[in-house]
Amino acid sequence: MNQMAKPISHHEALIYAMVTLSAADRTMTDRELLKIGDIIRTMPIFADFEPDSLVQIASDCGVLLRDDDGLDNMIGIIRAALPPRLYETLYACAVEVAAADLHVDQEELVFLEMLRDGLDIDPLVSAAVERSARVRYRVK
Repeated sequence: MNQMAKPISHHEALIYAMVTLSAADRTMTDRELLKIGDIIRTMPIFADFEPDSLVQIASDCGVLLRDDDGLDNMIGIIRAALPPRLYETLYACAVEVAAADLHVDQEELVFLEMLRDGLDIDPLVSAAVERSARVRYRVK
């Protein structure tokens, strides 16, 4: 894979995770896309990110996902690009995108599980992140 040889930044890794989560059910909703934009605009990890590159990064992500082993390769690419201290941040970003629709599809749950396993996220940490999102997005 050509793209795999090219190292990606921590910003790209975070965006790859969010875009992959959004695309996991084959539908990228407006709410999910708005949430990705909101995360990029507001989270401190993106303070030095150049927003003009977002479309190209999302496009590169889509190319990688089209490969036969796209999801598995994506986890490896993400893991290689991030220091372990950012794994939980990445997981929290992905959960935020999943929660944006107020409904999480099975395919999104599978990708979240792949992230947890691939990044060795502590089960208590992932449960806390997921619970926090459920509480924030509850409507009644």
